[in-house]
Amino acid sequence: MNNPDFLITGGGIIGTAIALTLKKKNKKLKITLLEKEKTIGYHASGRNSGVLHAGFYYTPESLKAKFTKKGNEFLTDYCLTKKLSINQCGKLVVAKDEKDLDQMKTLFERGRINEIDIHELTEKEAKELEPRVKTFKKALFSPKTSSVDPIEVLTSLQQDAIKEGITIIYDQKYLGKSKENTIKTNTDHFTPGHFINAGGLYADKIAKDFGFSSDYEILPFKGLYLYSNEAPGGFKKHIYPVPDLRNPFLGVHVTVTVDRKAKLGPTAIPGLWRENYKGFSSFSLKEFLSIGKREIELFFNANFPFRELALEEIKKNSRYYMAKKAMELADHIYPKNFKTWGKVGIRAQLIHIKDKKLVSDFLIEGDTFSTHVLNAVSPAFTASFPFAEHVVEKFNF
Repeated sequence: MNNPDFLITGGGIIGTAIALTLKKKNKKLKITLLEKEKTIGYHASGRNSGVLHAGFYYTPESLKAKFTKKGNEFLTDYCLTKKLSINQCGKLVVAKDEKDLDQMKTLFERGRINEIDIHELTEKEAKELEPRVKTFKKALFSPKTSSVDPIEVLTSLQQDAIKEGITIIYDQKYLGKSKENTIKTNTDHFTPGHFINAGGLYADKIAKDFGFSSDYEILPFKGLYLYSNEAPGGFKKHIYPVPDLRNPFLGVHVTVTVDRKAKLGPTAIPGLWRENYKGFSSFSLKEFLSIGKREIELFFNANFPFRELALEEIKKNSRYYMAKKAMELADHIYPKNFKTWGKVGIRAQLIHIKDKKLVSDFLIEGDTFSTHVLNAVSPAFTASFPFAEHVVEKFNF
């Protein structure tokens, strides 16, 4: 079917959610979803932390605040209904000092405004929930934060999509578009009624073919988790620090996985090319030079603390340093218990080129023929279905 009503490139959680949402709105639509890889969840949707966030980090006017709570509720219900793996463990946010208490108050207020189920606890109350937790005077508790298996969720959703009559084609890499709005892939050509770009790490590159993303560029950040060799159940709750609200990264935290094991992380190391997963796999000299130039510019002249962030993140390549940071959050953390690094994830973080700032919220551009999802970073997995509703609401069926 080379002339679908909607052609979506990018078969991750966002592309899949958009396809399912379109079909829900109009069963008669012909929808084709293209994925450039031969396997499911090869990129961000299969490499993220697996945490379903509650939504209290985000400023009330943001799209992230608007969509995260609803997305959490949707995917929690979906996993329970489909009998998929889910660990409804909850999250503690802890403080190191008086300064953190001020930021914690900001988080609590955001949670209240965003109508999130969040509670202020004393140190004693926090320890009753998680005996190993360390905090200064107070903590926040989010009971709706949980963990899932991202690959399992995405696989189930794509099975739903196929049952709904959505065509999913793997090994279909977007290569460009003609003046007649024909989309070329590595093996085929498509002439859709509307094109949706959910291309993740290459969303900005694809968008430029259509005249969009002129002010934006994706900068890759490598995320790594360090896994515990302790028996499952060593931690009862996720434990997060109060984040630096100047940037969208949440700092080193203790994550309890869907199978109740613990991991520390993640890193947010500036990547050297877009798919900088392992060794020189997918190496691109052009990307290396372009991204390197951009990172050097930001190192010396960013309008956010990029230099401090980069230097701090590089230190996290050491499991000893990672464990040291986690010791601020919990008791009985020893480097000898954390020896295994997980697979690398890449955060496709959008930056505003002229302003030299990270784009903190979701961002979409488009026109009557094409829609481009330019910034779908965390908590995009959690927020995927309300986000898809937002993308689809502009279309008339």
